[in-house]
Amino acid sequence: MQTTDPAGQSSSRFHLYYTLFNLAILAAIGAWLWHLNTPVPLAEPTMPASGKLQCVSYAPYYGKDQTPFKEDTVISPTQIDQDLAVLAERFDCVRIYSVDQGLSHVPKAAEKLGMKVLLGAWIGGKSSKNDRELDMAIKIANDYPQTVKGLIVGNEVLLRRELTPAAMRMYIERAQAGTEVPVTYADVWEFWIKNKELESAVDYVTVHILPYWEDHPVSAELGVQHTHDVMFRLSSIFTKPLFIGETGWPSVGRQRQESTPSLVNEARYLREFLQLAHEKQWNYNLIEAIDQPWKRDLEGAVGGYWGLYGTDLQPKFGFTGSLQERIDDWRVLLWPLSGALLWLVYGWRLGLRRWSLLSATTLGAVTAGFAMLQIEYLLVASRNVVEWVALGSIAVAGWFTALLIPRIVIGRTTANLFSHQLVLIFLLNAVLVCNYLQLSDGRYRDFPLALYLLPALQLFFFTKFSGLLPRPSSRYESIVAVIGLLSAMVCVVLEIGSQVSFYWLGIVTLFTLTALPVGRYTKA
Repeated sequence: MQTTDPAGQSSSRFHLYYTLFNLAILAAIGAWLWHLNTPVPLAEPTMPASGKLQCVSYAPYYGKDQTPFKEDTVISPTQIDQDLAVLAERFDCVRIYSVDQGLSHVPKAAEKLGMKVLLGAWIGGKSSKNDRELDMAIKIANDYPQTVKGLIVGNEVLLRRELTPAAMRMYIERAQAGTEVPVTYADVWEFWIKNKELESAVDYVTVHILPYWEDHPVSAELGVQHTHDVMFRLSSIFTKPLFIGETGWPSVGRQRQESTPSLVNEARYLREFLQLAHEKQWNYNLIEAIDQPWKRDLEGAVGGYWGLYGTDLQPKFGFTGSLQERIDDWRVLLWPLSGALLWLVYGWRLGLRRWSLLSATTLGAVTAGFAMLQIEYLLVASRNVVEWVALGSIAVAGWFTALLIPRIVIGRTTANLFSHQLVLIFLLNAVLVCNYLQLSDGRYRDFPLALYLLPALQLFFFTKFSGLLPRPSSRYESIVAVIGLLSAMVCVVLEIGSQVSFYWLGIVTLFTLTALPVGRYTKA
């Protein structure tokens, strides 16, 4: 197994094992994709007689470069008219969070469609902006009293700690004095309990219940039970009507302990919630209508994927029948087959033959299969040029590894061996950076498993078992690898309920084992 032929190729036995190793990886990817393409039976909630749901949060910032962070952003009336025409097919009401940046048109557009509006006045830390926003909201509420069913003064202001409860009371009372429309304030349920004295200032209590974002997240299977328990607790504390101002589940993003974002889990939670809301006769607003890419800057990838509609305004799922996480077409075969063909030609031109050529061909299939998943991940996770470069470089390192391995089989030149070591050092340092981000900002950071798994598997197997690349002693690599492993263990401790953190630990372990010295380079 450790010998080489006159052409510098490793023994056929290793290449047989390497071929089987790559085929096993392909089989695992195939089984995983098959599982995600399998329809999952879900609850089918009792729908209102009209067939429409009560209310949904609407923000129009889903197009290219649309974000409320840019003060000069103004959404056109035409876009709002088109958006509400789509939402009117499924909802009786929309909730907006501000009347600025063109959103003052929403009540007029909703009135034409027979929809109601929960009007929002955005309250923050600047009193001048608050005054202008609230004055405009009060005027709109008075101009459309038959359409505006409630004025929500402030959204999670206490959670963000931008104002005191006393300051919020002043704004609420100002709204109460300025309009006959019911007035409320919206915040997460824990902050309502901490500031229950605000109940006397509002007409009803608007609470946000988001199981995914809880300090102790729960799984999608237990999400609705959690919401039920919260509502039961709140009903024993408050005497005024309760309104669920936000509830929902993300379809993409970081797993938080047992809370896993996925399309199926989003549909599962919302379907089960709607059934319970029907039985309990709760008033509710779902978050949210359309995916919001700009929220990824605030909350990581998960922030952009709470919508019932994608940015193409197509519904993600219905409320009847089974649902599958992915609907893959022939591309799941075309990518590996294309990769196999490319590496077959590449290996042939390098001079590989028979078993070594076959192993290179299967390596190409694996690389292309991962590349498909990696590109999908990059499109979701990369929010700016810096992240495209940083995360994309990990994917490129994996692809470079797959191109380098056949060259090492042909000849262990100084350039090839140096390139191998350079790739490993780069990835070990990238692991450290990833662990640091997880430990310092883990609430909003993903574990980029798809990017690291390809090079972790290939470097480990080829380095440890080919006989061509026993690792030389390298104190730097060993130290970085051990620090990476220890910090990954801390990540697991902090996310003990998350399967993804254990998968990440497994990947880091492979890198560590690859980096640890086990001998000297053999001679050709």
